[in-house]
Amino acid sequence: MTKPENDLRQRFIFDNSDIRGEILSLQGSYQTILGQTNYPPAIAHLLGEFLAGACLLSATLKFDGIISLQASGTGPLSMIMADCTHHHDIRAIAHYQSELFENPDSSLNQIPYQLHELLGKNATLAVTIDPTKGERYQGIIPVEGNTLSDCLTNYFNQSEQLPTRIWLQADKRRVGALLLQALPTELQSPEEKQQHWHHLSLLAQTLSPAEQLQLSHAEQLHRLFHEESLRLFPPSDIRFACSCSAERTATMLRAFGQQEVTAMLEDTDPIEVSCQFCHRLYRFDEDEIKRLFSHKSPTLH
Repeated sequence: MTKPENDLRQRFIFDNSDIRGEILSLQGSYQTILGQTNYPPAIAHLLGEFLAGACLLSATLKFDGIISLQASGTGPLSMIMADCTHHHDIRAIAHYQSELFENPDSSLNQIPYQLHELLGKNATLAVTIDPTKGERYQGIIPVEGNTLSDCLTNYFNQSEQLPTRIWLQADKRRVGALLLQALPTELQSPEEKQQHWHHLSLLAQTLSPAEQLQLSHAEQLHRLFHEESLRLFPPSDIRFACSCSAERTATMLRAFGQQEVTAMLEDTDPIEVSCQFCHRLYRFDEDEIKRLFSHKSPTLH
């Protein structure tokens, strides 16, 4: 058995077929994100799956930008999100009622997690595409199904209208993900593609959680599809990186307006702003605030 990949995503295709796939493994980046906050077990697992889901969705980006995956609800877990850039930079965060997860025997800490119990009723899943240039797009669907894999499958079926199956696994150490997607018919007849799709989906369904987390990409694909003519493309590196900066934080403060920021400064000098994703702390003292709202200062972007 070869060593499994660390923070890599790979595309693969089936020759003479209208079906493609993506396979990825996360470890170092996932550990970095978990190391910033002591997340309860179920949320830590789900956060890993959200990271993998955002990475899989980013494979569809043909332009510079960010794609984010976010679920919101009224339950103990009020919000969880992950995003991935065109350059494969990922980050994630979750907001939850920590006191409800303190009992280790609570059903909220159950593995595998129960998505509806975590998010509560009427929860929604949003996929947001935010290009560097161009209009922002957001698709929102209700959370139906009890796993993120189910929700993402529903999203693709409703929003993209492309038959898609996704398998996600996490264990607080590693994350594994596999995607199969049927493309518009070109190489196969509709009947051939449907039959092939059904066959490949059944094969992928036999992949165990342990295999998905412990085997290399090549071993997983050989285990599943050794009778198929499959091409695995070179991998893309994935890394944790936060897009926060002093300039962006200053722009956020300017949006509050000079009067409100000056009032903040009266309560605390310097004003301190902590990034929710990486916990980097930005400080703005009285002189910096004056420069921030000076008409002579350059516009910050």
